[in-house]
Amino acid sequence: MVIPLGDALPTRRFPLVTVALICANVAVWLLYQVPNLTQSIVELGFYACELERSCPGHGASWPVNAFTAMFLHGNWLHIAGNMLFLWIFGNNVEDAMGRVRFLAFYLLCGLVATATQAFVTLTVGAPGDAEVPMVGASGAIAGVLGAYFVFYPLARVIALVPLPFPFPIEAPALLFIGFWFVFQLWQAGFSLLAPVAGGGVAFFAHVGGFVFGVLIAGLFAAPQRPPSTLR
Repeated sequence: MVIPLGDALPTRRFPLVTVALICANVAVWLLYQVPNLTQSIVELGFYACELERSCPGHGASWPVNAFTAMFLHGNWLHIAGNMLFLWIFGNNVEDAMGRVRFLAFYLLCGLVATATQAFVTLTVGAPGDAEVPMVGASGAIAGVLGAYFVFYPLARVIALVPLPFPFPIEAPALLFIGFWFVFQLWQAGFSLLAPVAGGGVAFFAHVGGFVFGVLIAGLFAAPQRPPSTLR
């Protein structure tokens, strides 16, 4: 997988909401999850079976857990990767939307991403899949990538290709994010055929969050977007 390192797109003002979201995720991880990782996921992760009220010990808290699950992660690599993507792409999307709109957009994309994965799990998932907790900010961040794709398709993204040996590349966001989305689609389809090979990643949440972000990004754009949107 290609790893983004940054972009060549300056912002007009400090990305306060993006930084606050990163700090919130990191604080939850360090202060709440690291001391008791399994218990934190059991308590505040989202279970698709909650929607059918068929989860042992769950059922009444799914509206809350759909929100809290967006601030939980499964391991160090999970949170590091998500926060890297959020920092690189979130600051410019926040600049294009404004702080309040961006926060609302981010949370809404996260909820839609969770709903997408839950729908797929309940309709075509294997027995027991609905009782596996979903956690992570990646669905909301996929929505941010969708907005970046709409607002800044020609922005230059600097990335690292790790194999066969690490080397940097520079590509337009249209190509980088497009490749990322195709990879998510491929993995989502493959996970239906071989769930174990999916590695426990909620790829349909990524797909749902991204598509939703693309569709509604324009509705959340500030009246006057920054000049950098023309790049």
